[in-house]
Amino acid sequence: MSEEVRSDFDRLAVLDGDGWNHNNHYHPFLLAQVPADCRQALDIGCGSGEFSRRLAERCEQVLGLDLSPEMIRLARERSRGQTNLDFQVADVMTRQLPPESYDCIVSIATFHHLPLAEILPRLRAALTAGGVLLVLDLFRAETAAERLMGLLAVPAGLGMRLLKTGRLREAREVRQAWAEHGAHDVYLSLAEIHQTCERLLPGVRVRRHWLWRYSLVWKKAG
Repeated sequence: MSEEVRSDFDRLAVLDGDGWNHNNHYHPFLLAQVPADCRQALDIGCGSGEFSRRLAERCEQVLGLDLSPEMIRLARERSRGQTNLDFQVADVMTRQLPPESYDCIVSIATFHHLPLAEILPRLRAALTAGGVLLVLDLFRAETAAERLMGLLAVPAGLGMRLLKTGRLREAREVRQAWAEHGAHDVYLSLAEIHQTCERLLPGVRVRRHWLWRYSLVWKKAG
């Protein structure tokens, strides 16, 4: 799967415009959870580095990891001048993460590519005491209420896109690339996410959001 994901995002990097989308709509929410005294931060699946750059305004040093060499190339190109940012091509499932090293670990729209029960202990161990794990990702609608919320989000999402970008839809080639990538994406239900997270991260907060996303916020005991 990692080779497939890498190939998809190398293709998407060419089409990336760094404009408004369903993920960066929630950047302010995520930034509000970052510890005030954050020294070292890790951004998993950093893509073109948009959130990493915002995180670098709050933290002393930020490391962004991504499977896609093209995304990392783009992130480095767009982050020139920010000396507290580093981007590396890496698979977080195999990369060595030093224990108790990061005050904040963030992942946006990447967790559905990872085995949840395996990645959470790795990140838990890499957090410092009092460190915060922040996740924004997609889930599979399972209940009637979740399906209804998804339907209601369609006009809301279109309206926000029109307001932010002046258009209702992405360019055709962008939509096609995302559709082809999404054809092999697999999402957990909110119930499955709750069950795994509550078992591995005591006190975790999992919250459902508009625009087909959920967030996970967990602070490691200090």
